[in-house]
Amino acid sequence: MSAFTQVAPGVHRFVDTCNVYVVTVEGAAGAAGAAGAAGAAGGAIAIDFGSGDVLDHLGELGLETLDAILMTHHHRDQGQGLPRAIAAGIPVFVPPVEQDLFARVDEMWSARALYNDYNLRQDRFSLLDPVPIAGTVPEYRSAVFGGIHVKTVPTPGHTMGSVTYLVERGGGEQPARVAFTGDLIYAPGKVWSLAATQWSYTENEGPAMNVLSCMLLQEEEPTILLPSHGEPMPDAIDALEQLARRMSGYVDSRRTNPWDLRDWLERPFVRLTDHLLLNRTANSCVYVLLSDSGAALFIDYGYDMSTGWPAGTDRAARRPWLASLPALKRDFGVTSVEVVLGTHYHDDHIAGFNLLREVEGTEVWLPENVAPVMADPMRMDLPCQWFEPIPADRVLGLGETVRWREYEIVTHELPGHTLYAAAFEFEVDGVRVLATGDQQTAEGRLGVQREILNYQYRNRFRRDDFIQSAALYRRVAPGLMITGHWQGREVDEDYLQLLTEQGDELADIHDGLLPDDGMLPPADGNVVLLEPFYQRVPPGAALEYEVVVVNPYDDEREIAADLVTPEGWSDPPRASALAAPHETVCLRFAVQAPDVARKRQRLAADVTIGTVRYGQAADAVADTIHSAGAR
Repeated sequence: MSAFTQVAPGVHRFVDTCNVYVVTVEGAAGAAGAAGAAGAAGGAIAIDFGSGDVLDHLGELGLETLDAILMTHHHRDQGQGLPRAIAAGIPVFVPPVEQDLFARVDEMWSARALYNDYNLRQDRFSLLDPVPIAGTVPEYRSAVFGGIHVKTVPTPGHTMGSVTYLVERGGGEQPARVAFTGDLIYAPGKVWSLAATQWSYTENEGPAMNVLSCMLLQEEEPTILLPSHGEPMPDAIDALEQLARRMSGYVDSRRTNPWDLRDWLERPFVRLTDHLLLNRTANSCVYVLLSDSGAALFIDYGYDMSTGWPAGTDRAARRPWLASLPALKRDFGVTSVEVVLGTHYHDDHIAGFNLLREVEGTEVWLPENVAPVMADPMRMDLPCQWFEPIPADRVLGLGETVRWREYEIVTHELPGHTLYAAAFEFEVDGVRVLATGDQQTAEGRLGVQREILNYQYRNRFRRDDFIQSAALYRRVAPGLMITGHWQGREVDEDYLQLLTEQGDELADIHDGLLPDDGMLPPADGNVVLLEPFYQRVPPGAALEYEVVVVNPYDDEREIAADLVTPEGWSDPPRASALAAPHETVCLRFAVQAPDVARKRQRLAADVTIGTVRYGQAADAVADTIHSAGAR
């Protein structure tokens, strides 16, 4: 008796710690026992892998090995046997959001909170040890694995990074569109685990994501659902509809105000003017500038269709996806998303940029003060950065005017919320608009006494930044100011005067609190910086560091720095330079790491300015790692 059951043409189920599906090249093998047929064609993949025992039974399908393994999500019942696959030379492909929970899961185990733990995500149901991966699956697109065309669709819910794989099977009048759904759905209207969908202590982001995923998967028109746990569901659309309906009731039972998630999918955009839209479902505001040509330009694009913040800030807790784009194209005649602009580098504003570029062909245009940060996100010790570089297709000069379709867009420097930010000025439908990112809340109404100026010191805040921004607003004189998280507002003289007064007041507060006895320290406290802040390099690598020092004093002073290196590293000589009053100098060091794999090795810059010893005032971290899967 075969260990496999054929559940669709060329799709064979192996029941293990989860359902493992072996998919063969269509026509290469029929039912189990067709010895040699599939092996001769040389095409077979597995969807999920379980304990790995499936390798002991491949001969029943005429297979000697698998061409690839595609994982729907990171849980241990899906992949505890992956070391067997690696030993057999079988490449493993995983969801992009969860790649670290395969290749670098040891870092999760070493850093995961255990005491006083408010993180309810089931990331501890990951592999016990890392496995090297061959790559990630391309979401929203089809790719060929072992001769089989597979489309990957994001379906968060059971986990943030979960995906569904779609494979076409059979020709003729009724071809099958097979959906390998992981643990999105167990049976019509049911899930394998509700506990897995609770990602933070008091919210229910996962169940709401599950509803959206069911609705979006319906639009892919699958004909059969093959779950990781449970039986095949031949009435796929109805099974998903039942689950979306029941899970919506569950979501509403835990909220004061019910969510109409169907309305989110069908009407995510609202008009600010005829040609300017706001995505109301995104975590931070996404604005869409419409061209009469059918093209669209986005201002920021972080977490589309967001149901909340899961606990943790690791990659597997952050999901960029393109859930609102079908409605944008359907309802507003958009034929292409040509350009996306970034106001600043924070992940909630730019996490989806690379995905837009890869899927939609969107060009990324970045201000000249933002582009270097996004191209090398770990060079500086800055918060809220995305995990990979986001290179610019076009760099916009500060003060420069560029033309996109029928619009002229001016890029303005906008320090305050962060030093590396810009505002975009343009005119649409007779209204002069200024997009200001997260500079201030913009929640107030006329007659309010103040608004909140949104600054954080680690973002490199300077005491006069909001004086500069208030002056910019007066020069531009926008009719409408649109913000990163808050309701936009019409601008009048009272509002401009309010922001001017608050900028002056903020500078006065810092002047009053910080030293002024012959020195003027930076408001952000960064007299010394060590860059790159973080590097991940092979053992034995040659590295270069820069110690960036501000002379905070009112007189010329010599700056001397020693680079403090970990044990076994080379010890570079001291460097020094003469700095004019309030001048910034850069001292460079070349070092050699030992040929030993070690994580979280600490470096420091020990600095003296004139006769004042600042000590080890700045730090950096380096990993010397053989490969992505090394421990």
